[in-house]
Amino acid sequence: MDALPRLDTVAAASALFAPLADSRVERAAAAFLDPQWRLLGRHDTLGGDDAVMPSIRDLVRQALRLDAARLILAHNHPSGNPEPSPADLAFTRTLARVLAPLEIALVDHLIVTPSAITSLRDRGLL
Repeated sequence: MDALPRLDTVAAASALFAPLADSRVERAAAAFLDPQWRLLGRHDTLGGDDAVMPSIRDLVRQALRLDAARLILAHNHPSGNPEPSPADLAFTRTLARVLAPLEIALVDHLIVTPSAITSLRDRGLL
């Protein structure tokens, strides 16, 4: 049996990232997955009161080190607003463009709040 958790559904990924909702500052986390959607590792980034900017370079470095095939990004909105900002969308699109030639798929970006989790993939924004 697989010892590593599979993150092939929004619900499974949401459970991994749900603790981000409790932070009073913005935090981001990336889950690195193998081809079978099993968790290989996680990278967390601490931001400020209203912004967090993970380093794309650090995310790529970690993905390559783990030989990840997929990546799920998540970050919280301490404001409680589960809607993606223009900056969220721009960062997501840039990260996806950087990862694609490396054969690493950005499969989702989740916005986590105490009352909701928004999947950019489910909204067709990825």
